[in-house]
Amino acid sequence: MSAAEPFELNAPLRILYQDEHIVAIDKPSGMLVHRSFLDKHETVFVMQTLRDQIGQHVFPVHRLDRPTSGVLVFALSGEVARLLGAQQEKQLWHKHYLAVVRGFVPQGGELDYPLKEELDKIADKFSRDDKAPQQAITRYQPLQRVELPIPVSKYPAARYSLVALQPLTGRKHQLRRHLAHLRHPIVGDTSHGDGKHNALFKQHFSCRRLLLIAKQLQLQHPVTAETLQFSAGLNGLEALFGQFGWPVDDAYYQQQFAELFMEKKWQK
Repeated sequence: MSAAEPFELNAPLRILYQDEHIVAIDKPSGMLVHRSFLDKHETVFVMQTLRDQIGQHVFPVHRLDRPTSGVLVFALSGEVARLLGAQQEKQLWHKHYLAVVRGFVPQGGELDYPLKEELDKIADKFSRDDKAPQQAITRYQPLQRVELPIPVSKYPAARYSLVALQPLTGRKHQLRRHLAHLRHPIVGDTSHGDGKHNALFKQHFSCRRLLLIAKQLQLQHPVTAETLQFSAGLNGLEALFGQFGWPVDDAYYQQQFAELFMEKKWQK
């Protein structure tokens, strides 16, 4: 699979963890989690594919946007789904993402920038559009950078950063919108990104996907109380990272997340 092909039809999903209560997978970019009347032409979905693959019904407990790849957890019973949902409401899950963004991000920080709820013209046509913005907090830290000798816009070279992200709230498109607010939009974002840089990646790297990965998720097992940590792959971006001289070893990212997002690193 190349960066130009978000996922392969009929390919089995990569299972990161499975027991009698939960299953965690590495969701491919471009794959819908479940059926939606907004995408009536689609025929392949994570839920149905996983159900057929493991031979039992699965219950969604959170979601990833279609273009985002990475760790996605399902419950194997309604009761476990309820328990996992309660954990999320208490913000007990620790989610860590990787994103390739426009420009050099000079330093890390914590962005507390409220977001107005994004409504879909069809799915949310009966919803109120006058709600106050909701609190949204994201921690971010640059890990790597690259300068490419490719002219873009008025600049003679193109600059990009690989950024580690930890959302402390779960608003719709939070990471995409927060990075855009910081003027470092995520490459491949067709809603909040920079079209010139998206086109550059298509032309020079055959990369048409959103460069956002739900890389790591840590949670407490809803039945045994064991601490579980799941880590997704780079989902076809290994060659691109290699061209940029960026690490592809999962151990590197696990260490970065462990060091960067410890509480003491974020004390004012």
